[in-house]
Amino acid sequence: MARKREICSPLIPQRNTPRKTCAEIVHEARQSLRVQSTQRPVTPRVEQRQLFGGNSIRVDCDNRPPSAFSLHAQNFDAPESRPGSGIRLSPLDHKPKFPVLCNAEDPLKAIPKPPSGPVDRRKGQTRARLLRTASLTALPPVEGHKEVTQRLNSAPGQKQLPSEDRTAVRRGPLKPEPQRTASGSTIAQSSVDSEERPTDCRVEQRTGQAYGDNATSTDKDPDSLVWNNSILPLLQQLESVAAGISEGSVDRPCDLCDELHGTLAKADMLGRRCKRRSGILRTLFRLIGLNSVQLNLHVAKLCLALYVSENNLLIICKLVFQISRSENNDTFFQKNSLIDLLLDVLSREEVSSSGEALLYCVGTLKFLSGNSVLLRLLLENNCIGVTQKLLQKLCAVQETHFTIAGHILVQLTATLRNLADHPDSRPRFAAFSILSLLCIVLRQHCNDQDICTNISRIFSKLSSYSECRLALAQTPDCYRLFLELLSKHHQKQDLVVRLLFTLGNVTAKSDEPRQQLFQCDGCVDTLLQLYKHYQRKDMPVQKEAALQKDAPSHRGAPARAASAQESDDVLVKLVRVLANMCIHPTVGPSLATDAAITELLMETLELRSVQESEELVVNVAATINNLSFYQEERSSIWRNEVNIAKLMLKLMLSSSLEAMLEATRVYGNLSQSKNVRDFIIQNKVHQFVVTLLDSKSNEMCFSACGVLINLAVDPPNRVCLAQEGASAKLLDCLRDFGPGDWQLGGQICQALWNLIGSGSENLLDPYERNSLLEVLITYLDEEEALKWTETGDARDDHRPHWESQFLPVAQKLTKVLQSPDSTP
Repeated sequence: MARKREICSPLIPQRNTPRKTCAEIVHEARQSLRVQSTQRPVTPRVEQRQLFGGNSIRVDCDNRPPSAFSLHAQNFDAPESRPGSGIRLSPLDHKPKFPVLCNAEDPLKAIPKPPSGPVDRRKGQTRARLLRTASLTALPPVEGHKEVTQRLNSAPGQKQLPSEDRTAVRRGPLKPEPQRTASGSTIAQSSVDSEERPTDCRVEQRTGQAYGDNATSTDKDPDSLVWNNSILPLLQQLESVAAGISEGSVDRPCDLCDELHGTLAKADMLGRRCKRRSGILRTLFRLIGLNSVQLNLHVAKLCLALYVSENNLLIICKLVFQISRSENNDTFFQKNSLIDLLLDVLSREEVSSSGEALLYCVGTLKFLSGNSVLLRLLLENNCIGVTQKLLQKLCAVQETHFTIAGHILVQLTATLRNLADHPDSRPRFAAFSILSLLCIVLRQHCNDQDICTNISRIFSKLSSYSECRLALAQTPDCYRLFLELLSKHHQKQDLVVRLLFTLGNVTAKSDEPRQQLFQCDGCVDTLLQLYKHYQRKDMPVQKEAALQKDAPSHRGAPARAASAQESDDVLVKLVRVLANMCIHPTVGPSLATDAAITELLMETLELRSVQESEELVVNVAATINNLSFYQEERSSIWRNEVNIAKLMLKLMLSSSLEAMLEATRVYGNLSQSKNVRDFIIQNKVHQFVVTLLDSKSNEMCFSACGVLINLAVDPPNRVCLAQEGASAKLLDCLRDFGPGDWQLGGQICQALWNLIGSGSENLLDPYERNSLLEVLITYLDEEEALKWTETGDARDDHRPHWESQFLPVAQKLTKVLQSPDSTP
């Protein structure tokens, strides 16, 4: 009799058994603690390409760089140390007085007069020098240019002005030019003949001297030979195009630019090695006035290959930026190898000297990275490696250039956000330590919402992948940084939801991040403050919506619905972080004893309905399930076990299978309490649980069996379960799922053991008893039980579960059914 009582004793979960590790629990109890998953927040697509989006904090900022600008002001390598001669200085406030050294009889006698002799040669040189340092302030219109050229060339007796490396030819009437005195100060000329113009020769007659050749070279000089024989003819043809003399399709000047580029490269004259580069640039810049997108890109390519700098570089970057603003021009970038030159600018230039040019350069890459074909070209040209160097420069920038560095970072992080979408980019983000650099940027620009939002989008994309998630988890103090940003920008929903999603990803796969996050100062307080803020900010709206549920819609309804959806998105990601942290064996018990967490979770179930907030309600139930695993004496979950059971009934009555599954799992834990078991029977919840056995879902059957195991501990409950046909449904589940899922098979056997144990075998009719014995005997034969598996590898995978999960309880159950003392 003692042996029989031992065999037939029900399987009661022991509350004081030694605690297993988290890995053993997940392995043996089949996700009794589970990681929550959710969808990544969607990055909104920007329809119009803008330097800063409409939601940017820089929209109304006075010092933000413009997205639209004019390209008429151009400068050809003019020295930056002094102003150009074409700048008119402001007049003095006082009137100069003549010196009082006059003859009373003849007042005009003391006034000095200009000499009547020949003009000093140096005066003419002053005029030429001022012309050389002048900047070309405007491109001439194409129309009428031929007429101006003919009129200039028709002037008899005019000589060409000397030209040097920085000569700028001006057309049209000259404004009064300032002159320099002996002391070095600059004064304005009193008068200049309005018809006086700098002389010019015909395009066909240009020589190397006219293109800025001030080198004392002979015709036998190799550079001069290349210049005269190869480069000069190409420049003359391009000058004809710019002057409107040569007409035809745009393909011809584009081909000329390509030929010029190839000739310069072959002669090793690219970069700053060409002595006449200013003349080449002057010709190229005149082509911009033709307003051809395709030709302008060829011009930009040549200018960047010639290493333009300062104002010239800014002009070219602005030009390329303007072209890239239209998606229709993306095809031109695909055919033009301009991307590698733009990346070279980012590698070569410094933020302190070329900050604005870098801004428009990176802005161009941001636009181009939205195109999948160009995105591939960016990756092939090592865009992420170049980005690493630029990020390091921006992190080390001085405070005087902090503002322009912030503007550049907005464009750069937006570009990285687009690059993160490509599968081939993810290992490179980890290899170049981009995630660690972005954390440094976040620390330095924590008050800049644009930068923080862009980086949070990068993290939310990359943290879904193991190599990037590991790189981020290994970044020092990233958890503390995220918590500080969540606290600082708690009202910026799009930033908060992505940081929480990232934390949920990092804590999903490893115990170490869960513990490190929990150990940060103020971690739980920050999360709870966010929970309260986003859960309760729409409470008046929800109450009003409940009162006006049947009332006609009003104007503010869509806005309130959108606000509630945004709040739900934040809460879904936040609750997921809590659920993942609960899995850690030391963090979980601490969270389970926190009454504030339990109160907020229960409040969510009271305020939200499954129909309107299904994902949030399901995640809350999963978090309660994880917390209910820890049966600590101070556990807030177990102190509110009956109230939680009532809230779970709301989920059981819904039409959502996910909600019913999570509620069943919670009942599986809470039904270890006698109070909860009584609540389940009194409210007919057991009927729903038995019905779930027909769901043909492994997960649903497994959770339902957990509830039945606990309910069958009480003898009165066995009769209620038998009346609902629980034994027959369990037998069907064993037939259907046993060979493919031995963990579920063992769970079914445990439920049957408790249902028919302690002299309750008569609850089985003879047919059910014989059928159950037949199935058990078949499954106890290892070869027979595993013959349904297709390959040897699959059998090896199933065998450990068959031995540990199914075999022990199946053997005990078979002995009970075969015992001669048992009564059918």
